[in-house]
Amino acid sequence: MPLSPTKKIWMDGNVVDWDDAKVHVLTHTLHYGTGAFEGIRAYQTPQGPAVFRLEEHIVRLINSSKILNIEVPFTVDELCEATKDMVRVNEMEAGCYIRPLVYLGYGEMGLNPLPCPVNVAIAVWPWGAYLGDEGLERGVSCKISSWVRHDPNAMPTAAKGVGMYVNSSLAKVEALRGGYDEAILLAGDGQVSECTGENLFVVRGGVIYTPHTSDAGALEGITRDTVTKIAADLGYEVREGTVLRTDLYVADEVFLTGTAAEVVPVRAIDDRQVGEGRRGPITTEIQRTYFAAVRGELPQYEHWLDRVQG
Repeated sequence: MPLSPTKKIWMDGNVVDWDDAKVHVLTHTLHYGTGAFEGIRAYQTPQGPAVFRLEEHIVRLINSSKILNIEVPFTVDELCEATKDMVRVNEMEAGCYIRPLVYLGYGEMGLNPLPCPVNVAIAVWPWGAYLGDEGLERGVSCKISSWVRHDPNAMPTAAKGVGMYVNSSLAKVEALRGGYDEAILLAGDGQVSECTGENLFVVRGGVIYTPHTSDAGALEGITRDTVTKIAADLGYEVREGTVLRTDLYVADEVFLTGTAAEVVPVRAIDDRQVGEGRRGPITTEIQRTYFAAVRGELPQYEHWLDRVQG
């Protein structure tokens, strides 16, 4: 999806013009991939723009950095306020995507990252449905990737680390070139882990299943947590555990969740139709509730919204 430039980007406490947000070519993270990032969304609501689960995202950014031995020189509160400032300064009343990034800067090369300066940037821009508006309604097609999800003892899958997403990019390109919309990665032992940037849910017999984060190496997604709570509030049972690829083939429904993707039904996996081949009733109910929650239409989920104004 093409990037739409906005006015300003926050860099280490300073607000700079979009075109002036530059780094040196010898920036450490550019060479070695040690860094952490988040994907966050702000939505238009009747009371003005609101960032969805902002503090949880920033806490995960700090935790990802800690796992990667990076000490972030800003507090959670400072980064939350900077995020809201960027939404305000860039006049994102209609909502936007937000990208905080912690990276190791210029000044030290080699595999030892400890002497490197730590930099933080926050950018915002308008962004529509990551897997397309049609995907939200009709569903997407997926392929089991030939690339395997990181083993947690090889790469820290609990961290949203910059360099780790080479794994996701390889799987994504393979799927797109094969004519699919998205890829599903398996763990080393064959159980389903996650997609390239989304968690995965399987519906069978009215029960919702999702891969275990520790065993399968799936990220503890914030949208995953949101949907789990919404599903429980709607009266559905959600079970976390082992999911095999064959479970996907015989599922009644499959859907994906992520900040960028939001809640997306899956219509086919490995050229096998999922359920009726369209968005199923449970996915539809969860999806509608999710979008109502992020847009401030459901008072019971107001605590998830961080108002930009006031």
